[in-house]
Amino acid sequence: MDRPTISTRKSLKRKLEQDFGQENQNRHKIPAAEGFETHQKLKHHIHSLVDILNTTFSSLESDRAAAKRATSVLSQIAKNEEVVDTIVDCGAVPALVVHLQTPPPLRGENDPKPYEHEVEKGSAYALGLLAVKPEHQQLIVDAGALTHLVELLKRHKSADNSRAVNGVVRRAADAITNLAHENSGIKTRVRIEGAIPFLVELLEHADNKVQRAAAGALRTLAFKNDDNKNLIVECNALPTLVIMLRSEDTAIHYEAVGVIGNLVHSSPHIKKEVLLAGALQPVIGLLSSSCSESQREAALLLGQFAAADSDCKVHIVQRGAVKPLIDMLDSSDVQLKEMSAFALGRLAQETHNQAGIAHNGGIVPLLRLLDSKSGPLQHNAAFTLYGLVDNEDNVADLIMAGGFQKLQDGEFIVQQTKDCVAKTMKRLEEKIHGRVLNHLLYLMRVSERNVQRRIALALAHLCTPDDRKVIFLDKNGLDLLLGLLESGSLKQQHDSSVALYKLATKATPVSPVDAAPLSPTPQVYLGEQYVNNPTLSDVTFLVQGTEFFSCAVGKRFYAHRICLLASSDAFRAMFDGGYRERNAKDVEIPNIRWEVFELMMRFIYTGSVEVDIDIAQDLLRAADQYLLDGLKRLCECTIAQDISVENVSLMYELSEGFNAMSLREACILFILEQFDKFCTKPWSSSLIQRIMPEIRIYFEKALSKPANLS
Repeated sequence: MDRPTISTRKSLKRKLEQDFGQENQNRHKIPAAEGFETHQKLKHHIHSLVDILNTTFSSLESDRAAAKRATSVLSQIAKNEEVVDTIVDCGAVPALVVHLQTPPPLRGENDPKPYEHEVEKGSAYALGLLAVKPEHQQLIVDAGALTHLVELLKRHKSADNSRAVNGVVRRAADAITNLAHENSGIKTRVRIEGAIPFLVELLEHADNKVQRAAAGALRTLAFKNDDNKNLIVECNALPTLVIMLRSEDTAIHYEAVGVIGNLVHSSPHIKKEVLLAGALQPVIGLLSSSCSESQREAALLLGQFAAADSDCKVHIVQRGAVKPLIDMLDSSDVQLKEMSAFALGRLAQETHNQAGIAHNGGIVPLLRLLDSKSGPLQHNAAFTLYGLVDNEDNVADLIMAGGFQKLQDGEFIVQQTKDCVAKTMKRLEEKIHGRVLNHLLYLMRVSERNVQRRIALALAHLCTPDDRKVIFLDKNGLDLLLGLLESGSLKQQHDSSVALYKLATKATPVSPVDAAPLSPTPQVYLGEQYVNNPTLSDVTFLVQGTEFFSCAVGKRFYAHRICLLASSDAFRAMFDGGYRERNAKDVEIPNIRWEVFELMMRFIYTGSVEVDIDIAQDLLRAADQYLLDGLKRLCECTIAQDISVENVSLMYELSEGFNAMSLREACILFILEQFDKFCTKPWSSSLIQRIMPEIRIYFEKALSKPANLS
């Protein structure tokens, strides 16, 4: 966060000051930097300026004037970063470094030098602009610039506290800032050269621009350099920096809060000293600054203050930080919102702060930030919400605001945010009991319709199996979900289908046909060896539906009445009732294929059979005809595995035709699970309307079961 603000200009057009009239001042005329047709002409012009600097290091007024104008033109050219390399290649650095010094006096000279401080100021300014490019920083330092820049800082002690002195001191501080930017080695060299004590002194300078420049340099020097941080604090900079935080000059308080932020970063002991110096309240005051950069730095600093100190978290809130931080969440500045959410996330780690942030309206803007395209901003918002839902007082507010749907449907950029959201959902789930649940049920009864629906949708995902009946049957939550499913809004239908599917599978995540029982009642089976065995057979079936035997007699299947009587009510009625099959030795089966009949009989004799999908529907028809519930369930199970978006309508009709309840329920669950794909079909709306009564019956039955039997 320590990058200095450097003004850059793309134009090279800048006229020089008017030439001096005296003849002896015209021997170093400098062409104006009006613009150049070719790079070669620009390069030639720069060479001429460097030559002037190399030949004018003297106290002569004409030399001083020429050097002043040369540094001025180089500075104007250097504002265009595209030509900075050319300036350096032309040898400008050593020439400019020489002019950071005061030239030797002329013989017998006692009066102030011509353009005193002006040449040095121009040289420092130009070097600062060249240092914007990292590859030039070391070159400038190796040329000896730092020693001379530190000497320039000392000029503020001059009795002549003129505008010129202030200017050279300010440009020297700016040059140090640019040289040290993101360069740890140069930051250390600056400390070794002794610049830090003088920069700290300049914080109390009468000129605001000098104060700002000194603070900017200290800000850069403190960033990720512990030795520099410690020295700045040892030089007693904190009291002055804290006072600067209250400055009405936005540029000053921006730099001051930046220095303090870099001092505090990763330095717990300095953080304590900063707080002892009284920084907390003025930093909170900067949250309302007209400068968004100061607001951003203040929010970041408050987040650092609140990192691990629970007392400080409470004090920050007590001193009025929450409301401006929440207001900042609606800023158009992405970084400002990011830092505000960061600070609120740290504050939200304390129970009472959690309630206070929600009470002051923090939940809704934080939820909006989940839609951000900025990964850090999105994560900071998610982390703050994770803290807020730790407090039971906030759960209902978040759900009422649609927070559950935001968390559920959000497209999160980084994995860390996804993990945070998953933990938030888990934390919400853990809160849905006792007074939180009672509060939500109350709101689901008395709130406006949209809020009722949001609560019902959230509870479908979050409630425990034991509470499903109370919420969705006794308190009419099911009606709310079904109402959404019948609405004309695809989004509402989607939300409802997801919630209903979650509700149906909360206790038993498997399909109702996945564990189909072999038989509704315990039975004794004769075994595999008696299947189609004439031994002890007392009835023969003539299966005429086979494609291999089309004669009137049909293919014979040898069976045993005792086994058939025990298998189903249909066979008991056939052999014990008044039907002609009762005493018949041969019984015709005209409407079932041999393969289907053989599988049906194998199930009767063994209690199990492998049902392939290509025969499952015919076998289902036979099982329904002969009331073989166990076989019927096996067929439903196989058919259910083949349900698709394309055939679900036909499958549902099949379940209706043969009263296949498990298959019907499987169709319902499939439609709910695959609703987004299902609703693209032109017949989807009519099918939904048609099966709505069955969906209601299914859920009423499922929700009425004890949780452990669901």
